[in-house]
Amino acid sequence: MSRLFEELDYQQTPIGVISLRRRLEPSLKIDVFEIKIGEDGLMSSLITDGEEAVASLALAATSNEALDVIVGGLGLGYTAQTVLEDPRVKSLRVVDALAPVIDWHERHLVPLGESVSSDERCEFVLGNFFEIAANGMDFGAEAPDQFDAIIVDIDHSPRHLLDPSNAPFYGADGVALLARSIRPGGVFSLWSNDPPDAEYLAVLESAFVTAVAEVVVFDNVLTGGTAESTIYVATV
Repeated sequence: MSRLFEELDYQQTPIGVISLRRRLEPSLKIDVFEIKIGEDGLMSSLITDGEEAVASLALAATSNEALDVIVGGLGLGYTAQTVLEDPRVKSLRVVDALAPVIDWHERHLVPLGESVSSDERCEFVLGNFFEIAANGMDFGAEAPDQFDAIIVDIDHSPRHLLDPSNAPFYGADGVALLARSIRPGGVFSLWSNDPPDAEYLAVLESAFVTAVAEVVVFDNVLTGGTAESTIYVATV
């Protein structure tokens, strides 16, 4: 039987102490993995529908083949794993600013760590996704100039940011630069924990051919009710 609670790792980072915890959820009798910054929950393996939907809706919106994909935000790996399940994916670069999060996958401390890190198509990139985006998604001479899908799950929403310095990414200039990093027929998707934001959707519409905000409703296994996320999907 699993321990009721175990702290698997605990490290200092530029944004505070980050920890990986595993606990037994007594009502469901399953292990739950959680990432926390201090005592604030960042991600949990208990409910991953939003992390999966931001990838699946993006890839469903492009008919391109031999896909080169970027995922901003590794977390527990559910977005990356959903991308890798699409046989069209040729390459995946997963950008995360926190070295411990990448380390947990490479050491197989998280449930999807082994499957994601061992996939030859997948490369972990330690860095600030928003700085890379501001630099035109430049990953070096061997990387493509444009990508088929850019999928982001980092901030809580376009308005509720983990760091105020991320704000330019969501403005008109940032969105226009983002669109230029995507091949014709390609797609951008963004996870948000807030309801659809008409102002941000209008910014997307100004730079992309199409843009929608799709509300994804999924079961909350703890409350017995439902929960919602908004997934923005914009195509070039």
